Amino acid sequence: MLAHESPRNIKLTLAYDGYDFAGWQVQPDRPTIQGTLVSVIEQITGETTLPQGSGRTDAGVHALAQVATVAIHSPIPLLNFRKALNHVLPRAIRVLNAEEAPADFHARKSAHAKTYRYRIYRGEICAPFLARYVYHHPYPLDQEAMAKAAEVVAGEHDFTSFAAVDLDARKENAEINNIRTIYSSSWQCEGEELVYTVRGNGFLHHMVRNLVGTFLMIGKGGLTSKDLKRILDLRDRSAAAATAPASGLYLVRVEY
Repeated sequence: MLAHESPRNIKLTLAYDGYDFAGWQVQPDRPTIQGTLVSVIEQITGETTLPQGSGRTDAGVHALAQVATVAIHSPIPLLNFRKALNHVLPRAIRVLNAEEAPADFHARKSAHAKTYRYRIYRGEICAPFLARYVYHHPYPLDQEAMAKAAEVVAGEHDFTSFAAVDLDARKENAEINNIRTIYSSSWQCEGEELVYTVRGNGFLHHMVRNLVGTFLMIGKGGLTSKDLKRILDLRDRSAAAATAPASGLYLVRVEY
């Protein structure tokens, strides 16, 4: 069977345990989700590709439904392609779905909204089988204050104070647009977990983890909701609290 003359644009929906990976993006001599996909797709189709994800999840961050697009010439049926991928991929990465997408569909550029969740385990003892999937914080927190603070970030804001510093852009004196719209932002108690859920039109590097770190500082009494408003207005990363650990963060959904 001859390969397709023009490439097929395949949309993959992926779930992965990010604990043992250095994030999504290919990095030299480090295991990444994108790099693993490149290797496995080449093994199956013989083609060198570079799957494009909806976003670059950080080292240790998990995904329940990451979306990626990849162009292949192989005529392999989609069901067989999904099965072959899951057969060769490490168990920490699963392809939930593979479907044909229009040529102009792009996993990142076509996205309208994303949802992230951050899980904090509040129990005294965190089971070893859970530890890599939550942030364990059994100490006192003012959860009501954290819930109130979560509402402050809803709407359109400049989130420079909650973005990782882009040193390359600084060197190039490039203008960075850090304005994003948050559609919903809330904390809920789920059993022994305190869970933050945020949905927005896009997120900056480390933005969710930096927000969670600041909410935690509010929960500990070191900051208030008024301080959070001030930190937003300052547009200065050093004004916000430390970045929360990666283990509790999940990319839940991407909307198109």
